[in-house]
Amino acid sequence: MRSAKKMKFFLKKNENNKQIVMSAFANNSDVPSLKKTDAKRAFRYLDFIYKVQARKVIASLLIATQLISLASVPAMAASRIKDLVDFEGIRENQLVGYGLVVGLNGTGDSLNNSPFTKQSLQALLERLGVNTREADLRTANVAAVMVTGNLPPFSTQGTRMDITVSAIGDAKSLQGGTLLVTPLLAADGNTYAVGQGPVAISGFKAEGESASIVRGVPTVGRISNGAIIEREVKYALKDRRTMRLALRNPDLTTAKRIAAAINTYTSEKTANAIDPATVRLDVPYSYRGDIIGLLTDIEQLRIKPDQQAKVIIDENTGIIVMGRDVRISTVAIAQGNLTVTIAETPVVSQPEGLAPESAETVVVPRTTLGVTDDKDKKLAILSTGVTLRDLVDGLNALGIGPRDMISILQAIKSAGALQAEIEVI
Repeated sequence: MRSAKKMKFFLKKNENNKQIVMSAFANNSDVPSLKKTDAKRAFRYLDFIYKVQARKVIASLLIATQLISLASVPAMAASRIKDLVDFEGIRENQLVGYGLVVGLNGTGDSLNNSPFTKQSLQALLERLGVNTREADLRTANVAAVMVTGNLPPFSTQGTRMDITVSAIGDAKSLQGGTLLVTPLLAADGNTYAVGQGPVAISGFKAEGESASIVRGVPTVGRISNGAIIEREVKYALKDRRTMRLALRNPDLTTAKRIAAAINTYTSEKTANAIDPATVRLDVPYSYRGDIIGLLTDIEQLRIKPDQQAKVIIDENTGIIVMGRDVRISTVAIAQGNLTVTIAETPVVSQPEGLAPESAETVVVPRTTLGVTDDKDKKLAILSTGVTLRDLVDGLNALGIGPRDMISILQAIKSAGALQAEIEVI
């Protein structure tokens, strides 16, 4: 309204230019009805208004450009915090129980070799009113098993969970068996679930008089939704004022980046990295009573995780896994094999035609020795700070296989030229 009053004051004398000014201000809501015009001052004011509007448009374009540039970052450049941490209290609990699987087609435990199966079967029958203490039980349709499962977080009473059944005796297969009622206990000794149901296995075993075949592991099975939860684990998540985020791969840099991303999102210092594996989160006042909403928002934040340069070696299978940050200093590598070959080729020696009668045919030993020292192998030099690709290309150029590469990497580490940790599994 102040701009409208100023325009009324400016536009007083030049009535001839009224139509020009009115047409110029036709789309400007700041100028309502005008009766008199001052063209010079009016156009100056009009220029001022359009400059202010232009600045707003430019600012909007800059913000949009930044948003577009952020949206164009590849999805693989960063990971969600949800995939990097575990939230305190939101965890599974392991359960275990002992039970019997019945209904096996002669593939169960032999009671003579598995006394625990016999005792368990007798105790079960006694609880059902059948006395078998003096009887000689001979059956191969029962197997003693261990039942394991993970109690999901915040599971309510009456919901179901999956369980795994594993034979502990000399049963050949659990195919076609049914697990009887089995209590599942936690580390505190309390029963949290009860399992029962038909066992599904992924393997099989077949045999004949002189041959047999086994595929998979027929002595381990699974029962989907085979246990009913009878006890809940109490945890008041909504009343928490602080929360700890546990990094799945502890790292100082990653923990610091997670805390910084959370603080930027909440616009206050609510997160603090207290060690490489833990980030402490103080629930902001605006999220009191709605910690679920806070954790939901934090889960979707993206950061670029850091990792330690590491080389993983499995000597049993010859597998080598190297991280992208593995670097080496200048080092010379030569690899060669000394091969000694010994071949025995016996020769039969027979007597000549005029030999005496006492002459006999004998076998004369003949040994052939050979030595190969791979003289064509050359000395290769790997320069300082080479990347993982250069390192692999250099070792492949020497014709080195996985087994020899393991020894070479360990030798480079011993020489102090490998800036990475070697972990043998």
